[in-house]
Amino acid sequence: MTVLSPTVGVEAPRRAWLADLPVLAVAVVWGGSYLAAKGITTTHTVIAVLVLRFALVLPALVVAGWARLRALTPTQLRGAGALGLVLGGIFLLETYGVVHTSATNAGLIISLTMIFTPLAEAAVRKQAPSAGFLGAAALSVAGVVLLTQGSGAGFTAPSPGDLLILGAALARTLHVLLMARIKAVQDADSLSLTTVQLGAAVLVFAVLAAVPGTGATPWAAAADFGPAQWAGLAFLSVFCTLFAFFVQMWAVRRTSPSRVSLLLGTEPLWAAVAGIAVGGEEPGLLGYAGALLVLAGTAWGRRAVMTPAPAS
Repeated sequence: MTVLSPTVGVEAPRRAWLADLPVLAVAVVWGGSYLAAKGITTTHTVIAVLVLRFALVLPALVVAGWARLRALTPTQLRGAGALGLVLGGIFLLETYGVVHTSATNAGLIISLTMIFTPLAEAAVRKQAPSAGFLGAAALSVAGVVLLTQGSGAGFTAPSPGDLLILGAALARTLHVLLMARIKAVQDADSLSLTTVQLGAAVLVFAVLAAVPGTGATPWAAAADFGPAQWAGLAFLSVFCTLFAFFVQMWAVRRTSPSRVSLLLGTEPLWAAVAGIAVGGEEPGLLGYAGALLVLAGTAWGRRAVMTPAPAS
């Protein structure tokens, strides 16, 4: 008979929890990113802030993965570059959107990506989603409708910012589908793939910044930044980009992808907490009800997708 050490049953969950904490921290900082972006960005400085945010971290990514970057084939570079153009569109939609809506709305509406992506995949594969998932999707959409009603004084159309964030959620869905279907990038190293994508996105932002009438230049925006704006930019660059990426790379080697996905899926919750508790945003009664429906619907949807169908 084998005698088990009394610590064996404790150490495994303890190691799993230690691996979970950094991933949960990523979800928290991502949730706070909408409030941080709103705090340092105006309509006139969106493109400038995007250039500064990613240009600050790109050299670190290049240095960290230089050997693997050089190993990419021309086909892989083209595939990653194409994905980077979509990624640039996502960040433009998100950042312009958060300027024109609340951080709470932005974080919750963008979570519809978790609903849109399985629906799009089901359409591509010509497979009907489960009844449970469709129920979760309906709940999430109903939540977004309530969330965009503000004080609830009669029905109002969603704000331009809400619609831009909705567009960003659709663009995120497209990005996920393309990553799964561009064969050239499927075998590429994740650090190299991310670096090339961000490089392509920064190139898009830099070109737009050089076009007259698109807002302040990065240099002018940086010159106007005070300590609070620099702190917000550092938070977006260092924590929401560098820290988040390397934690994900570290975590997938120590825990399951499903566990990482579930933890990162709490991002909309933290966005709501940051917007309401830190940003002082007041969604109103309908807004609170909508937020709860979105959180419940996306959580239900994740479970429905991750639960295997019963054998026939």
